[in-house]
Amino acid sequence: MPDTPHDPAHASPDTFVIATAGHVDHGKSTLVNALTGMEPDRWAEEKKRGLTIDLGFAWTTLPSGRELAFVDVPGHEKFLANMLAGMGPAPIACFVIAADKGWQAQSSDHRDAIAALGITQGLVVITRADLAPDTLETTKAQVSAQLRGTPLETAPIVTVSATTGAGLPELISVLDELTAEIEPASTSARVRLWVDRAFTIKGAGTVVTGTLTAGTLRTGDTVALIGETTDRTVTVRGLQSKNSTITETVPQARVAVNLRDTPAEELHRGDALITADAWPIVSVIDVRRTMGEALDGNVHELMAHIGTAAVAARLRGFDADHARLTLERPLPLQLGDRIVLRAPGSRNVFAGLLILDVDPPELSRRGAGARRGIELAGRPIEGDLLAEVARRGAVERTVLARFGLTMPGSASELPAEVEAVGDWLVHRPTLNAWVESAKTLVARKLAANPMAAGVPVKAIAETLRRAPRADRDRSTPAKGTKKASQSLPKAAPAATRALLAEIIRRAGLETTDGMVRPPGHSADLGAAEVGLIELERRLAADPFSAPEADDLRELGLGARELAVAEKAGRVLRLGDGIVVSPRTPAQAMRELAGLTQPFTTSQARQALGTTRRTVIPLLEHLDSRGWTRRLDTTHREVVR
Repeated sequence: MPDTPHDPAHASPDTFVIATAGHVDHGKSTLVNALTGMEPDRWAEEKKRGLTIDLGFAWTTLPSGRELAFVDVPGHEKFLANMLAGMGPAPIACFVIAADKGWQAQSSDHRDAIAALGITQGLVVITRADLAPDTLETTKAQVSAQLRGTPLETAPIVTVSATTGAGLPELISVLDELTAEIEPASTSARVRLWVDRAFTIKGAGTVVTGTLTAGTLRTGDTVALIGETTDRTVTVRGLQSKNSTITETVPQARVAVNLRDTPAEELHRGDALITADAWPIVSVIDVRRTMGEALDGNVHELMAHIGTAAVAARLRGFDADHARLTLERPLPLQLGDRIVLRAPGSRNVFAGLLILDVDPPELSRRGAGARRGIELAGRPIEGDLLAEVARRGAVERTVLARFGLTMPGSASELPAEVEAVGDWLVHRPTLNAWVESAKTLVARKLAANPMAAGVPVKAIAETLRRAPRADRDRSTPAKGTKKASQSLPKAAPAATRALLAEIIRRAGLETTDGMVRPPGHSADLGAAEVGLIELERRLAADPFSAPEADDLRELGLGARELAVAEKAGRVLRLGDGIVVSPRTPAQAMRELAGLTQPFTTSQARQALGTTRRTVIPLLEHLDSRGWTRRLDTTHREVVR
């Protein structure tokens, strides 16, 4: 597999990826060739025209032993989309200016692209020094002026001639110094590999290449493939880096990934291999402008460049600096991701964006956009944990981690209004509102139905979920939940049960058999209580004499009253209208155990002094409890 550190076991952790930038015909590819001894241009047309059209790749080893992989990008304005695909995932920029040509139009475009992408690590190389030795200082001054106020303002400037070799040792030294200062990327982070090429190799199958910026990929891993035409899980069949087979690769590295059972025609530049279930896949995001044109103008249809993807997008401006971006297709994005916006067909960068929210609220009321702009203006770049939790009332830690928020290591590091409840982070005022709503609901339900054993847990959950969500931009609470300003979030049943249990506990309530009630609560039979007491007296005197339907009716005990009494453990219903004492089965067993085994139904009826109407359902109940065992149509025995 091509385009792939040379250790056959794994990729070196001291690997860095650097993308070139600069105006067409300023010597980017020649410089990469001089540094690596490799020709980055891959296509015959590129070599014929002497013009880089698509992304090229090469690599070298620095004197320190650190590996450096180059992504060479086209400089011509017609291929700005390809340039952005190469620069998008790269952590380091090598900005190239030819001494004999100086700063030119596409130089500005590439400078703006670097700024929009938020690339802060890099260097400037003034090439072709042998062609214009007298202009070098002038070119340096020009470059410094043009880069003032950009991320590369303080980047080192090195002068070289790729053809004579002058300045190359100094450049290599600067590259070594630059990479030594860069903080290593996390090898345990979730993977997101933006695909820049996809092709088929005979005998190997489908291969994709890209820049791994975080995490670790291993042979045999199962990852998610999120693409223009596909959304599926795939298996990593093999890995290569620098044309060498490896078993795992870590950031930063160029990597080729051989995918099992994945047709190449399903894959495109801009697709992504990601850790499964670890990323939000979104198409609507809220953003902040970092540079470029104001976002509240008349331009709405734009192209958004993210990683290697180029996606049509619609812009809804909130103010000059904040907007909502709706992408043509969903992508795996997180807080802090950078986006380049440009008008379709334009060579210029329209604006650079920073993602502030990957799960933004619906905006349905008049003036909601303006209010949202004000809210976003106060949001820190790294995300606002309190805002994310408060707007939802409660949210699972894993959800916020997927968004890209850094989770506090301990409860003491949480904002004052946020509390940890199991795997949930909960907004204290909202939690208190839910507790009050649960209290109110249970009190109201039991007042309306004193015979109820309690209120089902499910009913409490459904009521709390009907409360309006603040992130839906509504302000009128649902009937019966006036004190809750947020709806209970939906999640996996086990997770929701844990949150509900805490709400019920804090409300001073208890749960028994799925029913929530105040401690010590018992169903109030009201007028039927007198009849139930009389029934209990009769059954205590003659436990095997089940009352007839007329007797129960005279006592004021209908099906509803008997159900409540049974729930309270005061009677036992055997079916067919047979009502006995909860102690009757045990009393029957004492009599039946004294019979010669096995015994018949008639013998049981005589021993208990009852009727067939009562003894048959009673014996069936004993069978169901495993106390007796039916041997045939007429005989049973006591199970010893």
